Amino acid sequence: MKTNYESYYNYSSANYGKHALKFTDPAGDHYYFSYKTLVAFTHGDQLFCRVNSWSNTTGKHLNAIQPDKKKRLEPDNFNKLYQALKGDQA
Repeated sequence: MKTNYESYYNYSSANYGKHALKFTDPAGDHYYFSYKTLVAFTHGDQLFCRVNSWSNTTGKHLNAIQPDKKKRLEPDNFNKLYQALKGDQA
């Protein structure tokens, strides 16, 4: 299986879909990007999502990924977890 990608946000115009991409690696883990920034990822069946530090548009993307804002991680915790779980992939 190769890495696949798709848009995870339903924009009315296909021009904007490239700003909300989800990549799936051969292991089945997902990597969610808002523009060119990693904002969430999965490891096994767990989802890890950052709090919004950017714009309203990225906030909409985050709401599509993880609607429960209480489950979102602060940037330092998100980055540490990503490094710990993904290691060399980072």
